[in-house]
Amino acid sequence: MIKLTFCLRRRPGLSREEFQSYWLETHAPLVKARAEAIGVRRYVQCHTADLPGLHAAFQARNGGAPEPYDGVAELWFDSVEAMTGGVPDPEAAARAAAELLEDERNFIDLPNSPIWLGNEHEIVG
Repeated sequence: MIKLTFCLRRRPGLSREEFQSYWLETHAPLVKARAEAIGVRRYVQCHTADLPGLHAAFQARNGGAPEPYDGVAELWFDSVEAMTGGVPDPEAAARAAAELLEDERNFIDLPNSPIWLGNEHEIVG
């Protein structure tokens, strides 16, 4: 398994609540409906809690770290190959991926939201 991790920042002009509501209520069903087409085996959203005092303490602890992300999306795939074209219908996968990206532009500040692939190493659990 390989995991795609997407650290999300909301588009300017959206409150964290608006961002998280759209992400959960509008975008999540789109991902779920297209998961099979793009080869997603698992999709999890982790929404940043609204605890400004605690986040400020975390930032101070780290010497002035940036604001926390508004959330993190995690998507699991069988392999890099499965994610990059090893799906039954590559044309349907391309359409689904394009539709998801189009919707992401509605609520995610894409240039300021890092994304990467990684392998999990479970240490405790």
